[in-house]
Amino acid sequence: MKRTLLVSAVAIAGLAGMATAATLDDVRAKGFVQCGVSTGLVGFAAPDADGNWDGFDVAFCRAMAAAVLGDPSAVKFTPTTGKTRFTALASGEVDLLARNTTWTFSRDTDLKQTFVGVNYYDGQGFMTHASLGVSSAHELDGATICIQTGTTTELNLADFFRANSMSYEPVPIETNAEARQQYLSEACDVYTTDRSGLAATRASLENPDDHVVLPEIISKEPLGPLVRHGDDQWADIGRWVLNALITAEEKGITAANVVEMAAGTNDPEVNRLLGSEGDLGSMIGLNSDWAVHVISAGGNYGEIFERNIGSDTPIGLERGVNALWTDGGLIYSPPFR
Repeated sequence: MKRTLLVSAVAIAGLAGMATAATLDDVRAKGFVQCGVSTGLVGFAAPDADGNWDGFDVAFCRAMAAAVLGDPSAVKFTPTTGKTRFTALASGEVDLLARNTTWTFSRDTDLKQTFVGVNYYDGQGFMTHASLGVSSAHELDGATICIQTGTTTELNLADFFRANSMSYEPVPIETNAEARQQYLSEACDVYTTDRSGLAATRASLENPDDHVVLPEIISKEPLGPLVRHGDDQWADIGRWVLNALITAEEKGITAANVVEMAAGTNDPEVNRLLGSEGDLGSMIGLNSDWAVHVISAGGNYGEIFERNIGSDTPIGLERGVNALWTDGGLIYSPPFR
C-alpha cells in the first residue's frame, strides 16, 4: 500500500512538471477556464436538471473566468473524485481545482500543487441515523463507516479511532452520491467527511431530522482552490481573485454597487482594487478593471457564502470561523497596494 501511494505521488509530481506552460495564455487561446469540481455536493458544486453548475466553489470558477476573460460563463466543469482530482490538475486536464480539497503539507510539496488560499475553514465530523441513539463520536466503537477513498478523511478517521482505542469497519466509497446511497441503505452506520459536506448531504435527504451530525470535530480542514506548481502568474491570479472577493466584503463592495464604486471613492484601497487608481491588474497580466468583473460575476465573498450555503439556505451554515477577521473570524486578505 505504501509503495503504491509513493508511486502515485511520484507520477503526479512528474505530470506537474510537464504541465507548467503559461496557463493564462492557454485559457485565453481556448476561450474558457476548465475547472475541476466535485462530482456533486449541493451548495458547493452541483449541476441542476439542465446541467448548469452552481454553488460556493463554482462561484470561484466563474470569478476566475470573469477576471481573465471578462465573462463568468466562460467556464467548463470537470467532475473529479478524491482519487482523480490531483491527476486531472497535474496533467493539465483542468486549469484549476475548486472543490472541497484540504491544504496539507504533502499535497503542497510532494504532489506539487499550489493552494492559492483558504476559502472555507472546516473540520471532519460524523453523521449517523438518529434511530441509533448515538450522541457522541466516542460511542462509535465497532461502527461501519462510509469513507471516501483518496482523502485526508481516511487518515483522520484511522487516527481518531486509534487514539480512542476503538475499532470500525470502513465502507469505501468514491463520491458523495455513492456515500449518500450506501448510508441511506444502511450499508454503513455512519458517514464521515467535512462537516460542511455533512450539512449539504443532510439537507438533501428527504427527512433531515432522521439524521444527526455529532458534535465532535476531529481535524482541521482548510479548504481552498489550487493550481499546479510552476506557473506563478496563474497562481497569483487565483490568489488575488480570492482576496478581491474577501476585500470586497470588508469594504462593502457588492455586485449591485461595484460599477458605481469603480468610478472612484474616498478609500484609496477600494480605488486600487477596482482600478480607478494605479494599475495593479497589469502586474498579473490582467486589465485594470479585472476586480470589477470578478465582483460583478457573483458578488463579494459574503454574498457568495450566504447565497449558496448560508444560514438562510437549506445547507444552513453559520459564518462562524468563516466570518471576516473584523467580525472575529479567520477570513482575511492581504492589502491591495
